[in-house]
Amino acid sequence: MFLHSLPVVIFFLVPLLLRFPTWGLTCCFATFYDFLKGMLCHAFAILLAIVFPVAFAVIRLLFSGQSMSWFSTPYLAFMMFVPSSLAGMLIPRMLWKSFPLTQDVSILKLSKEELVTEARFWGAFGLYSILTLAYLAAGLSGGFLTFVMSAFMLLAWISFRLSMKSFVVGSFRSTACYVIPLIPCVMYTVYFGGFLVAFVIEKMGMTGSLPPPFGYFIPDVIVAAIIGLVTSWSVGPILPVVSHWLARSSILHFLLHSSILALALSSQFFPYSTDAPKRVIFQHTIRNAGASKIMETTYDFAVVDSNTLPFVFKHASEVANTLHINTELSFDAVKQSHQEEWMGIFPISSLFSRCMKFPAKGSDVSAEYNHFPHLTTNKPQESLSGGSRRIYLEFSLGSLKEVWVAVLNITGSLSSWSFADNILPVPEKTGNGPPSYICRLSGAGDKNWTFWLETNSSEAIKIDVAVVDQYLTESAAKLKALFPDWVDVTAFSSFISTYVF
Repeated sequence: MFLHSLPVVIFFLVPLLLRFPTWGLTCCFATFYDFLKGMLCHAFAILLAIVFPVAFAVIRLLFSGQSMSWFSTPYLAFMMFVPSSLAGMLIPRMLWKSFPLTQDVSILKLSKEELVTEARFWGAFGLYSILTLAYLAAGLSGGFLTFVMSAFMLLAWISFRLSMKSFVVGSFRSTACYVIPLIPCVMYTVYFGGFLVAFVIEKMGMTGSLPPPFGYFIPDVIVAAIIGLVTSWSVGPILPVVSHWLARSSILHFLLHSSILALALSSQFFPYSTDAPKRVIFQHTIRNAGASKIMETTYDFAVVDSNTLPFVFKHASEVANTLHINTELSFDAVKQSHQEEWMGIFPISSLFSRCMKFPAKGSDVSAEYNHFPHLTTNKPQESLSGGSRRIYLEFSLGSLKEVWVAVLNITGSLSSWSFADNILPVPEKTGNGPPSYICRLSGAGDKNWTFWLETNSSEAIKIDVAVVDQYLTESAAKLKALFPDWVDVTAFSSFISTYVF
């Protein structure tokens, strides 16, 4: 608490220490006002360091047919977004070439360049010190980074002020005296930020397929914003002094042209590889009625990133041919699989949007399984006081081979059940359906599950049953094998049935 509060204390004391002994309180307020202007300028630079990469990412996606081109080659993300982020940081310095000083240069007997550099530095230092205190007050653990930046900036400023006794303000030597003490800080922020970006890029392949039209842009926008933030971390501490050398139109043009070139080249990179695969969820769905009747069998597909299923089928022609679809597939041309049909892996199904389903033959399912999962009453229902009733049920897993999980989705006015010490959980909502109670039963057992449900209403209770079997039929296994090696397929069979009591 002491360390993280110290930078703010220093920031507020500096105007008094610099001006009060010689020029009085009025000059202190003028100095502090200039520091606030420097803080605003630095905050605006950090904001543009984030906004510029995001804008470039959105523009690229408007002209490109695929997102996440950096996913298998993370260094490409740095090439795409770091130059534009640097350009964004230099824009305020170029727009605000004439810093509006509140202090009177003639009274202080200091050069305007010296006062401007002082205001820019202490403004940046004040911003980082306030962020450090904000992290501390919020109980977050990220304040160490801005504290390290503030501490090294203070050391660098002392070195810079000492160098001014021998060198001219704004000269290369005085600038070097400021930058050299900041090298450990810059190395640490680059190291920390680089690993953060790598971690975020890796997770973008499994964040979920968000609904259009914005879902297509989300991963690139997130990565661009994170890289912009990391760039501002790395360059921010040296910017108040070094921007004197960098804020030139030639450098800005070079950075913008580099960004445009990198964005153009990025569209030529394929997003996935065997080390950074496209994740596809493949579910062989069997809708059954009772223990032996098959109502419908389908192959359902879902993805968990922004490149949709048509992208997969476009580059996996063998799979498209087997499913008898065109590689230039659109969602309007096929049936869509809704979240209710992915009940077996709830709540992972909440990551899916715009899933596809294709018809499948049921003959190999009948050949593999003698009995399907089903639900029956094992006792007559019992009437209780107050108009309640208790329903006694028995759940059989049938002849499934490698059961992973069974899910009961119970819709109705339940007042109690025999699971979890008779305590009902908070109702869940799946897709567009009404609120319901979900119970997950893990693994297979030698005996059937027996349980009871209690309702305080005469209305019927609906139970949707979904059982996930990790075993695949021969036709489903062959279809899974047709996917290229840059696709990581999670495949399983799901038996779905519905009962009303």
